[in-house]
Amino acid sequence: MAVPFLKGHGTENDFVLLPDLDDRLDLTPAQVALICDRRAGVGADGVLRVARDATGEAPWFMDYRNADGSAAEMCGNGIRVFARYLVDAGLADAGAVDINTRDGVKQVHLGDRGEVTVDMGTARFPGPDDITVAVNGHVWPATSVDVGNPHAVVFVDLLANAGELRLPPVVEPAYPDGVNVEFVVRQGDRHLGMRVHERGVGETRSCGTGACAAMVAAARADGAPPASSYIVDVPGGRLTVATRADGHIELTGPAVIVASGELAESLLA
Repeated sequence: MAVPFLKGHGTENDFVLLPDLDDRLDLTPAQVALICDRRAGVGADGVLRVARDATGEAPWFMDYRNADGSAAEMCGNGIRVFARYLVDAGLADAGAVDINTRDGVKQVHLGDRGEVTVDMGTARFPGPDDITVAVNGHVWPATSVDVGNPHAVVFVDLLANAGELRLPPVVEPAYPDGVNVEFVVRQGDRHLGMRVHERGVGETRSCGTGACAAMVAAARADGAPPASSYIVDVPGGRLTVATRADGHIELTGPAVIVASGELAESLLA
């Protein structure tokens, strides 16, 4: 069976999209890892399987898998690319699109200038308050933030102090299911720079949920008002993260489809 795919990215956080409207694909972690392999596969930070939502809570379900094949609750860059595909393929109208995820239903809005905004829901600070992150001989205190998936946010003087991030940072106490680690610098008033090590992937060019975690951690430290907006620069581009008066977080950034084709049978053997 020929399996069509598309390749897309949001601030260079890249994904392989697999349209599976008839729910015929049962991907194993090994298959996902091979598809995401940048030498032996298509190459990506993760796979987005496009499926109809069986729960009836939304028209669509985003089945997101990390590059190592593990399932993840949510992906802020990925859901923007997912929505871009739906509209480009004529499966959804431009404007507001409801998409179910493992973190619940998210509303995505496609703007007239190509930008895509996601209502990411609310953030939690679950603690503990004594988290530390260690990498390359540096140890920093971190803030635990949950935006549907877990994050440890570290404020640093220089992003270069995180080194090449070839190995996962050492986080204490350890998160049983792993954690995304954001290294954040202040670049001006409500302006952040960020690098991220994603669980199940490694260092990526961007992370939408990570940008949200960094923003709310900075806003909390700054004593910012409930409705605030920050710019977050990542290696792959720029994101805007805003909090509304009701506590919901809105993530805005680009979403681009760059290629399409068919997967070779060997990738799904």
